[in-house]
Amino acid sequence: MSDPLPGLKPKERRGSKPRCHLLTNGPANQVATRLTALFAPFGHVSPTDNWMPQGFKDLEEAQLDKAPRLINATLGRQLRVWWLAADRPEATTPIFDIASTCTIDGKAGLLLVEAKAHDQELIKETAGRELTQDASEERKATHKPIGSAILSARDGLHEATSLEWHLSRDSHYQMSNRFAWSWKLAEVGVPVVLIYLGFLNAEEMANRGKPFRDHAEWERAVKVHSEPLFPSEVWNQRWMCNGQPFVPLIRSVEQRLSNEVRS
Repeated sequence: MSDPLPGLKPKERRGSKPRCHLLTNGPANQVATRLTALFAPFGHVSPTDNWMPQGFKDLEEAQLDKAPRLINATLGRQLRVWWLAADRPEATTPIFDIASTCTIDGKAGLLLVEAKAHDQELIKETAGRELTQDASEERKATHKPIGSAILSARDGLHEATSLEWHLSRDSHYQMSNRFAWSWKLAEVGVPVVLIYLGFLNAEEMANRGKPFRDHAEWERAVKVHSEPLFPSEVWNQRWMCNGQPFVPLIRSVEQRLSNEVRS
């Protein structure tokens, strides 16, 4: 029997990671249909769009500043400078579980997905990028520009929505950076859909945290987690940032790991 999760290390064969590869695996028309279903009616993915990862053929996840398949190199460099302030070869930018080109309001845009399979994946995000004595000098050097980038997004989102935002480098860092990058893309002219995707009934993760039983449980967990950062009304609506749509969504899907993967 062929390996149903080819290329993944043993520790990567459960939870959200293999499920993201399964969602992006197979013929382009099938992948496009699956991804479109996650954010319809706000836009669509076509078979000619590009996504990362590409199932099990290309396991690489997207750092947008290094993803010419998704955005042009010039914009990638612009985003990297905004986030890091200088060219730091060893520094990484946020890595999205799934990212895809798409169409939003008739314009070329980006679909960004952050996926979770149990509650502890959200809970552990509460801590931010604290400056510690044992942090490398390279990492310490990124804290100030990243903090400034997140604050610029906080102010930009407040202006766009007239709501109170508290994005922070030092708490809820991952959600803060997901919203910051989404805002920045819209600010430079790229429509964005950001999905927090819950994989339901990931029973193999029960020893690590509480799997999400249904969509209501996942949505409640996300809103509780995001409450210190922005009002719950932010979710599941279309906002305009610098004339571009930004759509933050809470979605869920049940993706079985027992399905055989076919190339």
